[in-house]
Amino acid sequence: MARYVTSATTPLPPAEAFSYMADVTHFVEWDPGVKSVRRVSGTGAGVGTAYDLTVQAGTKTVMRYEVTECDAPRRILLVARTLFLTSVDEIRVEPSGSGSIVTYDATLRLNGPLGGFDPLLRVAFRRIGDRAAAGLKRVLASKTVTR
Repeated sequence: MARYVTSATTPLPPAEAFSYMADVTHFVEWDPGVKSVRRVSGTGAGVGTAYDLTVQAGTKTVMRYEVTECDAPRRILLVARTLFLTSVDEIRVEPSGSGSIVTYDATLRLNGPLGGFDPLLRVAFRRIGDRAAAGLKRVLASKTVTR
């Protein structure tokens, strides 16, 4: 299992930060590994909403992420399963001064006998996570409050 956790501050109040993060179509704005996102079911951030993310990690792969838990404006859980791996991404938003702190907690696990390669996955996932974290921090820091 590979895990990557990062936090970013934003001037956005929690409800706005959550709304931005829970709309998975925004991932292309901050994660350089995400090439495109398409909502395939549901509306908003509700449980059952699903997105197809085209990700690039060597080759391009489409991963279907589904919202499995949602406690707006505090937490959302997204899960994607492919033949080879399972990804669980949790986004938490908490108030901080006049803005928010967004925490992104991602776990990637190789399925079945591929699990023996998890140590290699950890190294690659750290690099992928570092690039995404840098983008997330940059984008969230530049957001402006809409009132």
